Amino acid sequence: MQFNSEGSWRAPVPGPPPDPTETTTAAIGAALAGLEGLDDLEPVEHVGRFDAVHTALTEALSSIDKV
Repeated sequence: MQFNSEGSWRAPVPGPPPDPTETTTAAIGAALAGLEGLDDLEPVEHVGRFDAVHTALTEALSSIDKV
């Protein structure tokens, strides 16, 4: 229950839904950051990095459907 400044009850008013684009864009950017520094790694270590980035991208992109 919420009260206004006069002390009487007022029904809560829902705000706009969160913008999923901002969250998804940030998650995709963070995932792609995992590709940085590949030149400094041995090729055998690339597979693990690619798997981690793929998983993060899959999670970020699948969250779009939950809008």
